[in-house]
Amino acid sequence: MPSRARARSYDPAKTRTAVTAQLRRVREAVEGLDEKGLAAPTRLGDWTVRELIAHLAMAVSSVSRLLERPAPPAREVTATGWATATAAHSAAIDTDTRALAADAADAAGTAGTDPGGLLEREAARFAETAAVAPGDRLLATRVGAMRLDDYLVTRCVELVVHADDLTAATGVPVPHDRQALATAARVLADALAAKAPGGSVEVRIPPFAVVQCVEGPRHTRGTPPNVVETDPLTWIRLATGRLAWAEALESARLTASGDRADLSAHLPVLG
Repeated sequence: MPSRARARSYDPAKTRTAVTAQLRRVREAVEGLDEKGLAAPTRLGDWTVRELIAHLAMAVSSVSRLLERPAPPAREVTATGWATATAAHSAAIDTDTRALAADAADAAGTAGTDPGGLLEREAARFAETAAVAPGDRLLATRVGAMRLDDYLVTRCVELVVHADDLTAATGVPVPHDRQALATAARVLADALAAKAPGGSVEVRIPPFAVVQCVEGPRHTRGTPPNVVETDPLTWIRLATGRLAWAEALESARLTASGDRADLSAHLPVLG
């Protein structure tokens, strides 16, 4: 189990396909947005939909930008490490997102009503660069040196999480690519296991992930005494602070049994 054994592995080809597929679904969802829609608020502080779309584009464009820079000497961070470290860089991410949103609006004219254009350009750049670069190429990311294959796993997380934010802000459903959704759920489950190591609680996110976490008596056989179970999207919302533990329990989207099964003190795992 990845929480207490070797690190989870991801199929590089499937990951690259998942990034492309999820980005395409985001592009399709934003094509009909007008200026009013772009100026609508989101659940991400004072970001509007325009900033959110810019951030989605930046999540993908960062791959090409990092590939243009010299490779660092040694790997420092995995996908799981990225999940637990990225919150420390939220201020810089916010600044870059706002700058990109402003530039995109200027490029599209004073109305700035071409959200799909920015995403389309980044999809093309991704196809030209990341799709052909070697997976072991090291990238100097904000949180440390990462392999390209690991960084693309984190792009699945970004695209899935913020596609859900986009749905919440616009009311336009953004479907999730199954592979991207699975990858996001697994990364965030492993991040929980890294943040709260142990074996007293089993967290089940069918059909994608099972991890054990939290210090205490380790379960070895039979039904674990402490079990948390939820669906992938509910788990992703919990792990990123979009949904409160108590709210998830009350809505029956989450079940938790056992004295140690309350994970609220360990959430979110990704800021």
